[in-house]
Amino acid sequence: MKNINFQADFDIKYAKLALDSISIYRNLLQDKVIGSLKNFLDYIDRGEVNIESIANLYNGFFFNLTESGYFSLKNYIIDKIIFSENYFSLSAERGSFKGNENMIKDAAAKDLEKFQCAAELSFFNIRGQLLKCFDKDLFKKIIEEFPQLEMEDDFKEENYPRHISSIEKSFHCSSKWSKCIDDLAEFHNVYGCGIFANYRAFVWEHIDGKGCFKGIEDPDPIELSDLIGYEKEHLIVEKNTIQFLEGFPANNVLIHGDRGTGKSSTVKAILNKYYTRGLRMVELPKAYLEDFPEIIRKLKNKSEKFIIFVDDLVFSDNEESYTALKSMLEGGFENKSSNILIYATSNRRHLVKEYFSERGASDFDEEVHREDSVQEKLSLADRFGINVVFISPDKVKYLQIVEGIAKKRKLNIDRERLYSEALKWERWYNGRSARTARQFVDWIEGCQEKF
Repeated sequence: MKNINFQADFDIKYAKLALDSISIYRNLLQDKVIGSLKNFLDYIDRGEVNIESIANLYNGFFFNLTESGYFSLKNYIIDKIIFSENYFSLSAERGSFKGNENMIKDAAAKDLEKFQCAAELSFFNIRGQLLKCFDKDLFKKIIEEFPQLEMEDDFKEENYPRHISSIEKSFHCSSKWSKCIDDLAEFHNVYGCGIFANYRAFVWEHIDGKGCFKGIEDPDPIELSDLIGYEKEHLIVEKNTIQFLEGFPANNVLIHGDRGTGKSSTVKAILNKYYTRGLRMVELPKAYLEDFPEIIRKLKNKSEKFIIFVDDLVFSDNEESYTALKSMLEGGFENKSSNILIYATSNRRHLVKEYFSERGASDFDEEVHREDSVQEKLSLADRFGINVVFISPDKVKYLQIVEGIAKKRKLNIDRERLYSEALKWERWYNGRSARTARQFVDWIEGCQEKF
């Protein structure tokens, strides 16, 4: 189909030039949504267009935006700015703008104005201009059916975590985004930038053979108040975490004990309570313990405090990951960083399995100083500065946990019946533990009408 002449108005030309002029935030031009917007504006600014390309470029842009979970271009661009990692945001994270770095801050402020120009572009007006050019009824119908973006500012504070809503509000309430530069710098200084400003919890994984951090969209919302019956144990871990966040020396922590007592939940609840103070958590699968040095190098210059969380830790004999963890706990030059701690959980006090064959000589090929090796294995737990033990509850404590959970959920159940059913449940199923208590309350809440 032949091209026709299209005279782009000032808003289109200015928005295109604004995106072309981005400097500090230039990496955002590679973003799928912003990049497809730029391609659309570039095309219609050329002057000669055809309906097929217009339809393809506009709807490709709309698809990318909605596929990202947004219906407002303004909301999308603001979020991308806030979580961008670039020279300005990294400098702000460190809390220093000296000499030429002030020039970087000024350039970043100008970039914010340029993005605002693109974010407030009226696609309703663009559609009107296109309709004037394509006057055939069939083409008009196609253009009229182009999906429209939300143009109203629908910002709601409750849609964002507390530590993000304030900076979001700053942009949405500003008539000139460059005025938000100081608020943005302060945000980066407190909460960091890039992926570490966007998420509180991460998992370390391998993609195409390379290790990387993957942000967890919906981390477990468990709170310490949900974990009844282990308040003293929680307090030990919490005090160590506060010490860490306040910049004082703190210890790596091993939480070990019986299954179902809330060891992992304690670590997750600590994160949920303190992430607004700059705490972040990286869950490290045991299979990737050898990646410790790489993880340290990626995190050690960040302003946030990181807990590397290793869940359900136990080693078989001669595992290389055992050596990696031992080296990390001993804190060599490569593995030492004041903004990183290790919190690990295990059902075993002795993290390395020991076999009866190791306790006595059975043939002449075995190590002469076997006892030294055995003791060295068993001492791995001692390399954690703090050991916290979670023990399965006795009958009284088990019932207290059950009653506490039921009370927190405001279940109106007779105490005698609650106790009677709870004791039946632990006999039928997994024995007495905090997990069993929660599972029982889940069950009885679901069939509360019977009681």
